[in-house]
Amino acid sequence: MRVALCLLLLLAPAAAQPLPELKKAAEAEIAALKDDIRHISMELWKLSETALKERRSAEMLIRYLEKQGFRVERNVAGMPTAFVATYGSGRPIIGVLAEYDALPGVGNKPLPRKAPRDDGVTSGHGCGHNLFAAGSVAAAVAMRRVTEKYGLPGTVRLYGTPAEETLVGKVYMAKEGVFDDLDAALEWHPSTKTKVRNQPGRAMNNFEVEFFGQAAHASGDPWNGRSALDAVELMNHAVNMMREHVKPTARIHYVIPNAGDAPNVVPEYAKVWYYVRDVDRESVERSYNWILKIAEGAAMATRTTHKVHLIAGAHEYNLNRPLQEAMQKNLEAVGPPKFTEEEQAFARKLQEFLKVETKGFDAELKPLKPEPEPVEGGSTDVAEVSYITPTVGLQVTTAAAEIPWHSWATTACHGTGAGVKGAVVAAKVLALTGIDLLVDAELRKKAKEFFLEKTGGKPYQCPIPKDQKPPLP
Repeated sequence: MRVALCLLLLLAPAAAQPLPELKKAAEAEIAALKDDIRHISMELWKLSETALKERRSAEMLIRYLEKQGFRVERNVAGMPTAFVATYGSGRPIIGVLAEYDALPGVGNKPLPRKAPRDDGVTSGHGCGHNLFAAGSVAAAVAMRRVTEKYGLPGTVRLYGTPAEETLVGKVYMAKEGVFDDLDAALEWHPSTKTKVRNQPGRAMNNFEVEFFGQAAHASGDPWNGRSALDAVELMNHAVNMMREHVKPTARIHYVIPNAGDAPNVVPEYAKVWYYVRDVDRESVERSYNWILKIAEGAAMATRTTHKVHLIAGAHEYNLNRPLQEAMQKNLEAVGPPKFTEEEQAFARKLQEFLKVETKGFDAELKPLKPEPEPVEGGSTDVAEVSYITPTVGLQVTTAAAEIPWHSWATTACHGTGAGVKGAVVAAKVLALTGIDLLVDAELRKKAKEFFLEKTGGKPYQCPIPKDQKPPLP
């Protein structure tokens, strides 16, 4: 009888293991992966590949995950740098999101001053996606190892999502149904603070407007020309006048990628690239439709023609309170990054160079407030996942307080050991929350009920046309 009882205990389901023991094991796995987190972070930082060009970055992550026992699907949703790595089978299916694209023009040495890289690379991880990828990959690996060791049921998936900076990767993956069978999704993002995400950000449309005119000699016979650049300038002027009449939550910004080739030739082609943001999809669509009319008017006024291309569109983030509370407990158990005096001195020198208050790195852990916080910051295509499945994320300090984001200064921080510390903290919190979701059916139930209540049970609607292909370079 005693032998039979021992065999029964040995063969008992893994879910019967005490949750604290499973989470302790997950945290220990992250501790064992610290060197890998650092290596991946720094290799991605060196590569600094921009949106949809992250071929070496994606391949490095894929090779690592395959060595860790994951099955990898490549070229997901028609994007060569998108992939899905899977371990296990059956439910629950828990997804971890990873980003790895850099930003153009913000490259810098990991120094507390502006200093171009010696290798000539001008792009940089000013948003810290090198750390994002490393932390998320480590979390998925830790979850896999605990799942294997304790025989946990379910599936762990690491989603390699490119081109977040242009809100392309997850939008096109969502359109193809890549996230449809998830029970929950986890993510994090580098920041100047450490906290569970509790504000929804802004919905956004990313689009281009092209104008087509007629070339002519700008001095010899300008009457024969029709300037596409005039149309761009007229459109931008009208949009800038429009700003007086939109709500304070709206954000509209643009660049002109093509404005002609020589002053003595009337430009027959010009292009302007816009981002339009606001607190929700409806508000974005109102501004977007207004701007489309402005573009049409600019073409009429300059006797040119025009074409609009909606590259991507995204929702605001759909927060999930049960998952936020679970993640907050894990964040409090792990604690914020602990920075050395040398690291704090680096941050203060950087702040001094930028002429902002010399606070150093913010080493505090922020509480989770009872209600969602006011909208701030930009947009993220993680929002698309949050309208498909319960999703939760956190921010971890990786850059000096009060410095400009998306800049050479954040690139410098994200190439240091201090930045890597943030990735390690994030990996621990993601892994612990992932273990919660794998074994706690009640948490999954509450998260799903909250999700359905907020969405009204309506299926996800992708903002971009169904048959549109990714804007591959």
